[in-house]
Amino acid sequence: MVPSEKLTEAEIIWRVMGGEKALYEIIVRRFNPYLYKIGRSYNYNHQDTQDLMQETFIDAYRSLSQFEGRANFKTWIIRIMMNNCYRKKEKSGFKNEVMQDVNDQSTPMFTHTHSDTDSIVQNHELGHIIENALGKIPLDYRMVFSLREINGLNVAETAEMLHISKANVKVRLNRAKTMLRGEIEKTYSASELFEFNLIYCDAMVENVMKEINGL
Repeated sequence: MVPSEKLTEAEIIWRVMGGEKALYEIIVRRFNPYLYKIGRSYNYNHQDTQDLMQETFIDAYRSLSQFEGRANFKTWIIRIMMNNCYRKKEKSGFKNEVMQDVNDQSTPMFTHTHSDTDSIVQNHELGHIIENALGKIPLDYRMVFSLREINGLNVAETAEMLHISKANVKVRLNRAKTMLRGEIEKTYSASELFEFNLIYCDAMVENVMKEINGL
């Protein structure tokens, strides 16, 4: 039997659709951090973000038959989460942006690779600094930063998610970094932002699985 951590999303979906509902827990645990970061990037509080995550996981479960494997599953489920966030804010989408010169060789904002993630996550003061800093950035730039720097999507995926050009992704990311650079310590990695604590992950799994088992 293949260990659950080695199963691809396509394999999990195929088996879930075949009747193995319990395997959907792997999806929930695997994508909890990504969806949490998206919700928080929209400035939703912890509880509202969890509600949106639960709604997204259930929406995704109901739509598994529509996922044909042509897109990356991470981008597919993030798109569902973003749509739910958009709907909650009654936001129509991003507007056109005036183009400026783009530096394709821009360096990552976070470059330190030897930090202790567990100790940083426990540093609530730092967490508040990061959240507050991102919260002050306009949503257009905040979402590009979240998708590229925090969730690890590439330029093309980010452009597709936000319905903007690749050049606009680079422009917005550079501007977001400029806004944040003066407020956030450069010694912390982007992956440490908005970490989703395992205690919340367990609760999310329990709630989602309870809902889909009733479907």
